Amino acid sequence: MTQEQLTPTSEDLETLSRQLGRPARDVVEIGARCVCGNPLVATTAPRLSNGIPFPTTYYLAHPVITAAVSRLEASGLMTEMTERLEQDPELAARYRKAHEAYLQVRNEIGARTGVGPVPEIDGVSAGGMPTRVKCLHVLVGHSLAAGPGVNPLGDEALERISEWWTADRCYCEGAWDTTGAAPSRDLSRHTKTQGLSPQELDAKRAARREAVEAAANAEHQGDAVQEQSSAPQQPDTEAGAADTVRPAVRVAAVDCGTNSIRLLIADVTQDEGAAKLTDVVRLMRVNRLGQGVDATGRLAPEALQRTFEAADEYAALIREHGAERIRFVATSASRDAENRGEFVAGIRERLGVEPEVISGDEEAALSFAGATSVLGAGNGAKTLVVDLGGGSTEFVLGTSDRVLAAKSTDMGCVRFTERHLTSNPPTDAQIALARGDVLDMIAQVLSTVPLAEADRLVGVAGTITTVTAHALRLPEYSAEAIHGTELDISRIDQAARELLHMDREARAALPYMHPGRVDVIGAGALIWQTIVDRVSELTDGKVSSAITSEHDILDGIALSAAR
Repeated sequence: MTQEQLTPTSEDLETLSRQLGRPARDVVEIGARCVCGNPLVATTAPRLSNGIPFPTTYYLAHPVITAAVSRLEASGLMTEMTERLEQDPELAARYRKAHEAYLQVRNEIGARTGVGPVPEIDGVSAGGMPTRVKCLHVLVGHSLAAGPGVNPLGDEALERISEWWTADRCYCEGAWDTTGAAPSRDLSRHTKTQGLSPQELDAKRAARREAVEAAANAEHQGDAVQEQSSAPQQPDTEAGAADTVRPAVRVAAVDCGTNSIRLLIADVTQDEGAAKLTDVVRLMRVNRLGQGVDATGRLAPEALQRTFEAADEYAALIREHGAERIRFVATSASRDAENRGEFVAGIRERLGVEPEVISGDEEAALSFAGATSVLGAGNGAKTLVVDLGGGSTEFVLGTSDRVLAAKSTDMGCVRFTERHLTSNPPTDAQIALARGDVLDMIAQVLSTVPLAEADRLVGVAGTITTVTAHALRLPEYSAEAIHGTELDISRIDQAARELLHMDREARAALPYMHPGRVDVIGAGALIWQTIVDRVSELTDGKVSSAITSEHDILDGIALSAAR
């Protein structure tokens, strides 16, 4: 294409926004166009305007093509192509050249647009290149932008979608909503910093850290006073089991997330200097606190009512079992809601403690502490813990003695179900858009967490344990069978793909499926599958499996309460 054809116009950006269902951002060129002139592929800068590295140069935008490519992915073609790469040296060599061409063009775009080098993604292209196939959308976008003969597997995928799309005719009519205003609200948290200079970003982050620390100090001081006045006076029936370092402490931890509210009452003892949890009560209720928050910004009355009913039940259990200390942590949904004061007052009335609406960074650190308290941290290895919740997903990289980096993202099974997967089962186009958003979120994480340095991957929370239960084909949900299970990527891919494409009735019939997860597990499975694939890709195959932990932020909260 000519430079004039490459340069995006205001009409192109509006069309892209309608195609994607969100405002187009950081589009520097139109990589390919329909015969009518509409965009097919958006070419994106290697670093977004808010400083986030973005490895996916060519973003497939046209809904008809994205849906067609999703059909190929669902058919198992990516696994077949990866096997052929292992068996066909000539094809593998051509595919590696495509990878090198992708990197060269991305560097040229970075230089041409003034972005410059992006060391965080140096040597990393996209789509699984140069050794595997993990995203056909990337390969097709590359082939459309670069032309035939550059990416052999992208060219092949284009041939295979000829039943649904060909380059010689227009498929735009009815492919996206052309009425009303183009999307102007991006629901991703990172867009709040879009367009800021590096100095402005640093100042904003520093101010946010100071505000979080000040709020946390105030809340902890209030909690200390509250605990002294409201802690039950009943004796701890297991105090005699204390070790010589410190007596056992019975604590109650509550984790109130977007989809569920969970209780852990446990005895915390010291075992050779390390804290050890012994469960007394561990419960989970699906309260769906995040119902509609992504769209309205407020907690729904019925969601608050479900949460308060669960809190009443938990308060009775805490009194019955004589917990000495209570910590109530609220995460994504309550953090985002305008009316969180109503939520805070209701919990305070029922449990006698102030709920802590913690930051994403603290949420991530507690998740890491909970997961590694049981699994260990791998003898100095760098462990990446992913906590996939209803409204947010935390990425935490750390070793046995400290957290190295953490990032919280607005990506979760409830949020993505409401935002993307609205059909039963979801359509190919919905899946393609959701997967694109997951890859976008992972790109954000790279600016904070060096995912390529991970030596192993640990997944926690209900989505991941359910995907694992499905992969194991359990006759019923069993935490003992699930905890510590290590699955290779192919088994995770298969289990996630099956759950994603099932309808609600089929999911509900699974013996290990909690009723509260039936309608959101598809989005959760898609998020987990995409994360596992991308981490493996970024580590050049060093991470080829994932460990599932039944211990997570809830355990981290309990340990922190004991301290």
